[in-house]
Amino acid sequence: MMEYVPFLVLVLSFLVFLIMGVPVAWAIGISSLLTMLVNIPALPSVVTIAQRMATGLDSFALLAIPFFVLSGQLMNKGGIANRLIAFAKSLVGSLPGGLAHINVIAAMLMGAIAGSAMAAASAIGSILGPKMEKEGYSKEFGAAVNITSATTGLVIPPSNVLIVYSLASGGASIAALFLAGYIPGILTGLFLMMVAGLWAKRKGIPVEPRSSIIEVGRHFIAAFPSLLLLVIVIGGIVAGIFTATEASAIAVLYTLILALWYKEVSWRHLPEILLQSVATTAIVMLLIGTSMSMSWVLSYENIPQNVSALMLSISENKIVVLLIINLILLVVGSFMDMTPAVLIFTPIFLPVVSDLGIDPIHFGIMMVLNLCIGLCTPPVGSLLFVGVGIANTTIGKVIKPLLPLFAAMIVALILVTYLPDLSLWLPRVFGF
Repeated sequence: MMEYVPFLVLVLSFLVFLIMGVPVAWAIGISSLLTMLVNIPALPSVVTIAQRMATGLDSFALLAIPFFVLSGQLMNKGGIANRLIAFAKSLVGSLPGGLAHINVIAAMLMGAIAGSAMAAASAIGSILGPKMEKEGYSKEFGAAVNITSATTGLVIPPSNVLIVYSLASGGASIAALFLAGYIPGILTGLFLMMVAGLWAKRKGIPVEPRSSIIEVGRHFIAAFPSLLLLVIVIGGIVAGIFTATEASAIAVLYTLILALWYKEVSWRHLPEILLQSVATTAIVMLLIGTSMSMSWVLSYENIPQNVSALMLSISENKIVVLLIINLILLVVGSFMDMTPAVLIFTPIFLPVVSDLGIDPIHFGIMMVLNLCIGLCTPPVGSLLFVGVGIANTTIGKVIKPLLPLFAAMIVALILVTYLPDLSLWLPRVFGF
C-alpha cells in the first residue's frame, strides 16, 4: 500500500490546487514538489524540480512550438481564413447544412495549416458566425459547430500537441505521428458534418445554389498558396528534407511572405503579432516545464510501473484496458489542458499499452483525439470559452447543441481506438 502514497499525494494535492483556482502550471509544479517531499528532504527536492523544469525545455524538437505558434498568428491575421472559407463554400455550400459544413472543412484546413485550434476557432467563428445566424442557424448551434470542428486541426498535422507527445513518449517519430493524424482527423470532421447536415435538414435550413466547376477552380486557385504550405511542411518532413523544427521555421517565412502578399498584414502589424506569439509561447513553455518535472517525479516514484501493474491486474484484455484509459482521459481532459495532460499521462499509460502490444503511434493519436474532446467541455475547455465568446452567447445555452456533436466525436474516438489501421495505414505506406 505504501508504494501508492506518492501517487495519492500527487493526485490529491493537484486536485486541491485546481479547486482552489491555482493556475494549472503552478498546480503541477507545487504538487510535484509535495510528492518529492514524501521521501526526499526539502532542499534537494526544490533543486531537483527546478533542474527538471530547465532540462525538460532543453529540446531541439520544442523549438517547433514557438515557430508554429507564430505562423498560426500570421495566418490568423493574414486573410488566409477568408480564402479557405470561400474554397470550402464552393465545395459543400449546396449541401444541407452547407454553412456548417463550410465551418468544419475550413477549420480542418485552417487548423492543419496553422496547427492551432484557437486560431481556427477565432478566425472562422468570427467570419462565419454572423452568416450562419443570418441564414437561420441558431447562434448556439453555430458556436457548437465552430468549437468542435476546431479540434480537428490538433489531429491533422502539423500539430504542436503531437510534437509534445513525441517528446513525452521517448522519441516516437514526429513524421509518423503527423501521417497517422490525417485519417482520424478527417474522419472526425466527416462525423461532425453528418450531425450538422441532419440538424439542418430537420430545421429546414435553406441550401445555397451549387457552385460551377469554374467557381470551384477560381476559389481553389485563390486558396492554393495557403494549401501549398501543407505540401511544403508535411512533404518536406516525410521526404526527410528537413525536421519538424526546421519545417516550422519555413512555415513562418512562407506565411509571412503570404500575409504580406495578400496585403492583410503590413510591417507595422508585426510587433503586435510577435508579442501575442511570445505570450502564447511563454504559457505553453511554462506548462511543458512543470509537466516535465511531474513526469520525472512519476518515474522516480515508480508510479507508471505501479499503475501499469494495477491496471493489468484488473484486466489484460486490450479492449477493456483501452476503454478504462479512454474514460480516465475523458475526465482528465475536462480539467486539464492538453499539453500537460499529454506530458503527464503518456509516461503512465504508454507502458501499459506497450505491454499489450499496442503501437505508440496509434496510442498517441488516440490520446490526442480523446483530449481534444476535453477542449470543448467545461469547466476548463479553452475552446468552449473562445467559441462562446466569439458567438456572444453563454455556455449553458451551447451545451445542448454540443451534445450530438460530442457524440460524433466519441464515435470517431471509438473507431480510432479499436481500428488501429486508421492511424497506422498511412505511416506504413510511407515506410514509418
